[in-house]
Amino acid sequence: MFTLARAYVNIPPNPMKARAHILVSGRVQGVFFRDHTRRWAASLGLTGWIRNLGDGRVEVLAEGERERIDDLIARLREGPPLAAVEDLDIDWAAFRNEFSEFRITWG
Repeated sequence: MFTLARAYVNIPPNPMKARAHILVSGRVQGVFFRDHTRRWAASLGLTGWIRNLGDGRVEVLAEGERERIDDLIARLREGPPLAAVEDLDIDWAAFRNEFSEFRITWG
């Protein structure tokens, strides 16, 4: 019996690409945090979105090269000049290739 197709089914996800869901706490709304993040993510070749949450946090969903997401996380820890980041909550997931750009969203 020929089992070549099965070998393709069992190929693990690309370890070089990832998806990160990030919640940023602190003084992160009203300080251009979303715009800075959008520009940082785009410059790193990442896709996804960023939005403000009603509880004062900012939510980020980023996809792309794992190393580039790590670079974005380092920038998020610092924040733009007027921000005061207190904490990041990061959940990693498998890359889905769901987005074509990184954008600011509402809702």
